[in-house]
Amino acid sequence: MKIIDRKNAGVSTLTFRLWEFTGTALVNLFLLLILGAYLSPLAYMGVTALKDKAQLMDSKSPLYPATVQKFNYEGKDHRIYSVPQPDGSLKEWALVKPSRTYSEFVDPQNPEAGLIHWDGSWRALELVYQPRVTYQNFIWLWTVANFPRSVINTLIVTAISGIGILLASIAVAYGFSRFRIPGGKWLFFLLIGTILIPDSITLVPTYMVYIKVFNWNGTLFPLIVPHFFGSAIYIFLLRQNFKSIPRDLDEAAMLDGAGPLRILVSIILPQCIPAVATVALLHFFYTWNELRMASLYLGIARHLRTVSFNVQTYQTLNFTPEILQASALLVMIVPAIVLFAFQRFFMQDMVVTGTEK
Repeated sequence: MKIIDRKNAGVSTLTFRLWEFTGTALVNLFLLLILGAYLSPLAYMGVTALKDKAQLMDSKSPLYPATVQKFNYEGKDHRIYSVPQPDGSLKEWALVKPSRTYSEFVDPQNPEAGLIHWDGSWRALELVYQPRVTYQNFIWLWTVANFPRSVINTLIVTAISGIGILLASIAVAYGFSRFRIPGGKWLFFLLIGTILIPDSITLVPTYMVYIKVFNWNGTLFPLIVPHFFGSAIYIFLLRQNFKSIPRDLDEAAMLDGAGPLRILVSIILPQCIPAVATVALLHFFYTWNELRMASLYLGIARHLRTVSFNVQTYQTLNFTPEILQASALLVMIVPAIVLFAFQRFFMQDMVVTGTEK
């Protein structure tokens, strides 16, 4: 008969729980380090966008947005330096009269005491900085680069083309998933095969058609009309989602006298709202960041430029790090906000291969 030592068993259980807690803590710490390294470029962009040009040209400035502290003495602004003292302490004094071997400072806390003589090279001293955030970079983009007009143009393209691509993709996906089409299987394979065709191959033919035949240069039509013919990727996603819905619901609706359109609107789409929202969000992200088509057809129409193209254009005119990072943040922040607002719909119950995720 085996005798169990309850005291040792308790110690073993405690030891196991301690090891489990330690292992979980180490894994979480490792994941946090990876996440911090992954998000560090974004943090650098945000910090750089809030700096002014003078700080970026100063190699000794801190990493955070800051400016050199100054003190007004006798009507002039003087920079404040950290001056070492004979006892090893540091004093923050404003440099009034610099010289090669000695300098004269004034104490901002006690300017009535007059100038303070200090022997040494002032160039070896460190400047004193104070945090200061500037929004001038964003103001410049908002006014000079006409950012509000670009946002309106992008929203117009996104809204109209989004309606077109949803209508076309839903209709085609519904046909492939619910109707027996002669050769429908091979037509669907052909549709999926178009995904493998690079856009660069069709770029020249479509450009010639849009420019020579329709005369759409300098208009928004090349950015809107093609989406009314659907997208193979979105059709595939919607078809897989529609096929996951039991046909018994269709048959029950048909017994009540519902036609194909009524079944689509009243039966299929209400159960596929996450999939439809996913397609709408993916199209919004694509349209917001689209640059090649906009630069190809809107180069002669400044008033119709989209966000990405407009920001890219003004970066070439005033290419400075702070402007570059501010423009990148403006382009990135809107999709991030949209995704955060609709994250519960994004890929919720999305069916890709017939298995619910």
